[in-house]
Amino acid sequence: MSNGDVFLGEVIGTAILILFGAGVVAAVVLNYSKAKDAGWVVIAFGWGFGVLAGAYTAAPLSGGHLNPAVTVGIAVDTGDWDQVSVYIAGQMVGAVLGAVLCWLTYYAQFRANAEEELAQPTLGIFSTAPAIRHPVANLVTEIIATVGLVLPILAFGLTKGLGESGTAVLVVAFLVVGIGLSLGGPTGYAINPARDLGPRIVHALLPIPNKGTSDWGYAWIPVVGPLIGGALSGVIFNAAF
Repeated sequence: MSNGDVFLGEVIGTAILILFGAGVVAAVVLNYSKAKDAGWVVIAFGWGFGVLAGAYTAAPLSGGHLNPAVTVGIAVDTGDWDQVSVYIAGQMVGAVLGAVLCWLTYYAQFRANAEEELAQPTLGIFSTAPAIRHPVANLVTEIIATVGLVLPILAFGLTKGLGESGTAVLVVAFLVVGIGLSLGGPTGYAINPARDLGPRIVHALLPIPNKGTSDWGYAWIPVVGPLIGGALSGVIFNAAF
């Protein structure tokens, strides 16, 4: 795959992922949304379907990593780092673009939300935050959850039928839903540095009324944790398989 194809595929695929993922959170938390208060299960499935749509779209161009932790895990396993920077650059650009598209989609709801006496916080639409702020515990949670994502993805590559049938992406989408349902409670399961950092930058820059803080003091955890988890997955897979 050429660098241009990889970059374009990751931009498009990650933008779709974030549009669906941030979009479902906006749908659930913003006032005057028809999906208001639909709950955590809806959010988990929305993110899973975002992975499904984004990865299938990007796959012909880039393989559909959509996640620096996946890219790093594959690089650690294979020893091939040649296009890692291209993948991550595309993922970051795509994450920013997807977050902007989410904001545009829910523009009226963002404005109406700010006018309410008890306005809903907006950072959680774009990025993650811990239920209990404990940096070490939060970091460990992100590492474990990311291993729960990347190690199975690497192992899926050993199942020949998944690749030949084109169902590997579908299985990964359900894996993401499972991680959200099982491991998402403590930190909101970033498990993807681009997914968290790109939209957090957008939240900081957009003119969202009454938006509150972008919580940069926590921002390193959903970046560092998934990168460690991705690298550990590559090491474990290479040693065990």
